[in-house]
Amino acid sequence: MATGHTDPRRRERILTAALDLIAEEGIQRVSHRKIAARAGVPLGSTTYYFSGMDELLRAAFRHFTDHIVAVFDACLSTPSDPDQARHAVADLVHALSEGSGRDLVLTQELYTLAARQPAYRELTQEWMRRSRLHLEKHFDPGTARQLDALIEGLTLHRALSHEPHDRALTLEAVHRITTTGQRAS
Repeated sequence: MATGHTDPRRRERILTAALDLIAEEGIQRVSHRKIAARAGVPLGSTTYYFSGMDELLRAAFRHFTDHIVAVFDACLSTPSDPDQARHAVADLVHALSEGSGRDLVLTQELYTLAARQPAYRELTQEWMRRSRLHLEKHFDPGTARQLDALIEGLTLHRALSHEPHDRALTLEAVHRITTTGQRAS
């Protein structure tokens, strides 16, 4: 592994380590020392790349939201008609809810921060805007906004349920939103 300033992935490792620790221990237990140890970097690296913990956490959550937007892109980049797009949205809900528990915890940690701190609220607003752009490739803006909320709600319900609903129910909910009132394009 490269060391010193010649390590081009050091910043990314710090961000990943921060996110891993937040998911495992909660944001209140995260420290520069724990992040550096997890990332395998000298303690000073966390302050070399970031002016303080708040800047590091905002960058880490920006890194996380980039990951989730990439999942949206992967699911929504190939549909060529509204029906395929509906199925892709259902696939997205199931991919997010059946995936890493890490992502679910990080999402909730970010929302908690956003509820209290404007800088994180701005980050979540940007994340929602980017997610909706992927949905707007297939649906009008109003429908995309509704779908974005549906995706988050169904993902959370499926992930936390002892008996998660099946794909047919997800697809039915997506179909109702995309064919009632606001029409899919």
